[in-house]
Amino acid sequence: MSEQKYILKFSELSMKDVPMVGGKNASLGEMYNKLVKKGINIPHGFAVTAEGFKAFLQFNEIDKEIKKILNSIDYNELKDLKDKGQQIRQLILKSDFPEDLEKAIIKAYQNLSQEYDKDNLDVAIRSSATAEDLPVASFAGQLESFLNVKGQNQLLANIKKCFASLYGNRTISYVHDQDFKYDNIFLSVGVQKMVRSDKASAGVIFTIDTETGFKDVVLINSAYGLGENVVKGRINPDQFYIFKPTLAKDFQAIISKELGSKEKKLIYKTNGKKTTANVSVDPQKQANFSLTDKEILQLAKWSVKIEKLYDKPMDIEWAKDGLDNKLYIVQARPETISHKKDTNILEEHILQEKGKVLCQGNSIGEKIGQGQVKVIKDVKNITKFKKGDVLVTTMTDPDWEPVMKKAAAIVTDLGGRTSHAAIVSRELGVPAIVGTKDATQVLKDKNKVTVSCAEGEKGYVYQGILDFQVKKTNLKKIPQTKTKIMMILAEPNLAFKYSFLPSQGVGLARIEFIIANNIKIHPLALLNFKDLEDKKLKDKINKLTQAFDNKKQYYIDKLAWGMAKIAAAFYPQEVIVRFSDFKTNEYANLIGGESFEPEEANPMLGWRGASRYYDDKFQPAFELECQAVKKVRQEMGLKNLKIMVPFCRTIEEGKKVLKILKNNGLKSGQDDLQIYVMIEIPSNVLLADEFAQIFDGFSIGSNDLTQLTLGLDRDSELISDIADERNEAVKKLISQVIKTAKKHKIKIGICGQAPSDFPDFAKFLSKQGIDSISLNPDTVIKTRLDLGKSK
Repeated sequence: MSEQKYILKFSELSMKDVPMVGGKNASLGEMYNKLVKKGINIPHGFAVTAEGFKAFLQFNEIDKEIKKILNSIDYNELKDLKDKGQQIRQLILKSDFPEDLEKAIIKAYQNLSQEYDKDNLDVAIRSSATAEDLPVASFAGQLESFLNVKGQNQLLANIKKCFASLYGNRTISYVHDQDFKYDNIFLSVGVQKMVRSDKASAGVIFTIDTETGFKDVVLINSAYGLGENVVKGRINPDQFYIFKPTLAKDFQAIISKELGSKEKKLIYKTNGKKTTANVSVDPQKQANFSLTDKEILQLAKWSVKIEKLYDKPMDIEWAKDGLDNKLYIVQARPETISHKKDTNILEEHILQEKGKVLCQGNSIGEKIGQGQVKVIKDVKNITKFKKGDVLVTTMTDPDWEPVMKKAAAIVTDLGGRTSHAAIVSRELGVPAIVGTKDATQVLKDKNKVTVSCAEGEKGYVYQGILDFQVKKTNLKKIPQTKTKIMMILAEPNLAFKYSFLPSQGVGLARIEFIIANNIKIHPLALLNFKDLEDKKLKDKINKLTQAFDNKKQYYIDKLAWGMAKIAAAFYPQEVIVRFSDFKTNEYANLIGGESFEPEEANPMLGWRGASRYYDDKFQPAFELECQAVKKVRQEMGLKNLKIMVPFCRTIEEGKKVLKILKNNGLKSGQDDLQIYVMIEIPSNVLLADEFAQIFDGFSIGSNDLTQLTLGLDRDSELISDIADERNEAVKKLISQVIKTAKKHKIKIGICGQAPSDFPDFAKFLSKQGIDSISLNPDTVIKTRLDLGKSK
């Protein structure tokens, strides 16, 4: 057999060579040849081909024995699978390389070492199955990889371990489940120069949102050290979203940054049998992001080029070398799960009741699962698991896969959205909650539970079997409507999911949720941090803001990322962000808020909305909101973001606010900016002609307009039966202001609760000629169907 058949350098490979070197190695060759010249750094290496693997089996005369053992496995008995898998692996590990194959491997390694001017180059060794990483399935994470391998003896020993990993328990099970035949699957081994990310950072990139299938973002996960911790989901990494459409226009398109805990990092180990070891990360480094903005954008641009090369969403591994401070791409394969979702069919799992929450974590998928708890902390005990149980464990790896496919749901203590449990549960369509921290302590064997991933970013484990329904809607059959249907949104992490609903943008993006849940701190407590006297309060604020250059930037960035996620989800459709409309009692509930908020007898009618913005006591805080809007529009390029002023009692107030906006670089008409005002006070309707002279559009807030027209407190249960937006007085005001807007040829919409709650009210608005109706996401389809019928 010629050396050429056994060894091929990456520079000699392309995707045509998948049958010879597997998807992983063929992909590396394709990228090396086409992307290095475009400025993407990819370490060189070589592949031991599938021919080399076949020669190894044939030389040792074990190929027929392996086939015989595989055919004898009882797949209903996990112990039988485990014992026979071990038997096959021992056959391989005890076998020798044919002399010509061994010489070819050693020569290729020596040549690669010389290429990088080293005696014994440190390399990464990765398995690449000939059926791996094809769009129909994913062997990802099932086959062995070895890092920091040096010298020919280590090299040969680890290549043999890679050969044996083709017959790992999880892989045997996977091949059987996919109805593949081992006759058609062989192994190639990639040998690649190591990137010294043990001295920097590494991670994973997806060119699609893995939770929702939203295709316009790049998702980067990053942590310190070698990338294996991120790939295998052992830690909670930093997470960054980059928006592709504005990245292509050279904007600073980072629309979200989330700090991960990054407790451990994998580094080189120089003594002992193991070549790597996990060590603790310094708390100060944990508190900082593991990539700079410049590096994030660089990786995102490279990822888009890789996606363009393959013409499909990609799953990419990257690493930063701490010696030369350069970024590298070390692997890329097609993303095999999210892109297969049928975005025309909306499947909703809806809980019909709530129960006691036992634990919570990150939800994976959007389904609900139920069953009896089975806590298994050691993979050796998976034979005790029964089909339909809820699997509860610390974390999973590929050895758990034979039981994961039998689970009604999966709950883990550790792991993030790119952990093994998350990836596999997505592929299997099984609801999973990862990173609960305490599931194995609080959930007890045989207890019946409901695992809900249908309530947004957070997943909840409820006590008992709760009633739920599954609703499927074919979005292609939803009729068009004369009136524009938009959405009301508050939670940025749900924006990508809701972008698939048949709507025409967001008529009201509430930033109060972002402030209360993401920022948590009163803006004036941040601006006056040095003057705060409470040490505990200062410590609390310091802990939340430690990853940021200053307290002011923390507020601006966090608010901007929240708004940007919503604007990106619906781009290029209009997204109207309402400036903050907290009442004094709500602002007081923020961290540090009590020191800056007065006590009011009736906060609903007090210091809120526009009245705050020009007040000397609050204007500096309002200007932070302005800077956040400016960042989203000007830095990130999301010009579809428009702004809205709430609770503007008088024309004079409106003019004062517009002046502040202009002074902060937000002028109507500049860069297509439009500034709306809420119509929620009777004075807004009575003076609508005047308000139309200074604002670009109106948005009716039917909740406040109803309470102020009827003279009631909408929070009072005693008179709640009177609070009805369909009252004739309210409808007359709405009808009047729509006519005024039409007269002045400005846009008018509604973003109150009424159209969501009352189909007849939505029809009334449409009949009056309103331009848009903004609805809660759960009523978008229903209202479109109702209005479609009445056209």
